[in-house]
Amino acid sequence: MSATPCNSSDTTRDLRILVTATNLSSVNALSDLVSAWGFEVGTVEGEHLIGTLESFEPDVLIVDLDPPAQRLTADLRAHAIEIATIVIGAETETIARAMKPGVCDLLSKPINANHLRALLGRLAAQIRVTEENRRLRRKLIEAGGLGPIIGASFAMRRVMRLVEEAASSSAPVLIVGESGTGKKLIARTIHDSSERSNGPYFAVACGGLPDNLMESELWGHEPGASAGGDRRRVGYLEMANGGTLLLEEITDLKMELQAKFLRTIEDKKLRRVGSGREKSINVRLIAASSRNLAEAIHHGRLREDLYSRLNTFMIEVPPLRERLEDIPALVDAFTRRAAQTNQKNITGIDNECLEILRTNRWPGNVLQLRNVIERAAVVARRSLLTAADLPVDIRRAGRKGPQFELHVGESLEEVEREFILETLDFTNGNKVRAAQILRISLKTLYNKLLRYQGKDRDPSTETPRNHDD
Repeated sequence: MSATPCNSSDTTRDLRILVTATNLSSVNALSDLVSAWGFEVGTVEGEHLIGTLESFEPDVLIVDLDPPAQRLTADLRAHAIEIATIVIGAETETIARAMKPGVCDLLSKPINANHLRALLGRLAAQIRVTEENRRLRRKLIEAGGLGPIIGASFAMRRVMRLVEEAASSSAPVLIVGESGTGKKLIARTIHDSSERSNGPYFAVACGGLPDNLMESELWGHEPGASAGGDRRRVGYLEMANGGTLLLEEITDLKMELQAKFLRTIEDKKLRRVGSGREKSINVRLIAASSRNLAEAIHHGRLREDLYSRLNTFMIEVPPLRERLEDIPALVDAFTRRAAQTNQKNITGIDNECLEILRTNRWPGNVLQLRNVIERAAVVARRSLLTAADLPVDIRRAGRKGPQFELHVGESLEEVEREFILETLDFTNGNKVRAAQILRISLKTLYNKLLRYQGKDRDPSTETPRNHDD
């Protein structure tokens, strides 16, 4: 049976409700009751529930589990239904079997109509607040910011929209991007913007876990277990229950533990090392990686089935070189923070310094930019950051025109020779111009070239000219 609106008199509805039960009479009785209160209501028999959720897109699901239906409760547990759910049943045991993330209330029969109506009213108010917050976040995104995330470029506005969408669900998220692009910041913003914001948040660097302790650190262990000594340990998965767990560099997780992790995600249960009992958990999983995951799968460093499960929601964070227009806003934010941290009277950055920062390639991305600004703030002697406050390598990289690399181990004579020849290449062989750039006489240049190359005519027999040779 497909979902059909029973009442839609108010086009600015507060709540869109889907009613389902294991038999038609229960469906009709519930829908008549709820639609009489002015809500927009759809109905569906239990066997068609999962497909109808996608087409009807309700705000609230009301499930009548009387008589008990093993198939319906199994479907509810197996699918991540990201809507508020009210479960009604005659037996406490029946209701308990339907428990899953998203259940906001349990009602026993006979139904207290006043209680149900008050509950729906509270949900409507919560949804209005949620939608208003979402509208405000969209305005912030268009203005170039979402919480601590900064950037008005097209690439970053797209990332912020994806963060907003991810925050509204509990689905796993996979964040990919080069080192230093801000993947941890993205993950934390998702948590802080979600309904789990009051729950725990843990970030675990998989590469920082010793191989022999990796399983114990994540799943925990009982006293005497081989992984972990004489005391019970609660693992990160259990500590993050009700909140969010970020796994950094997921490809560093051992392959056998990747299989165990997949089972934990699917079953929403864990068993400590050395324990015979399973524990139900409700954890929002976010994984991050700076590596090419297709190559990791090909080379056997990442299970394809785990990748598919984590890839329910992917966010690609662009490198800083692809969003250079965001540098002024990032620099402003980093400068203000560095000035406050170091108690310095720094009000901004001068144009020359900003231009150097804008033209750098930033292989270390936003993290490198932040570190450069923090270092500049420490050494600054004026109220404006200047080029002189930047590290030497950043100043050199910001200069326009060809570059000349110095290598430790070369003699001064070798460095001079390479620099003179590079300058001649830059002037297309114009020795007069090269001498001007080098700030030496033309005769000196000829003498050096005779020594380097063993050719070129003796300049003493020529009259230097003010044009090309």
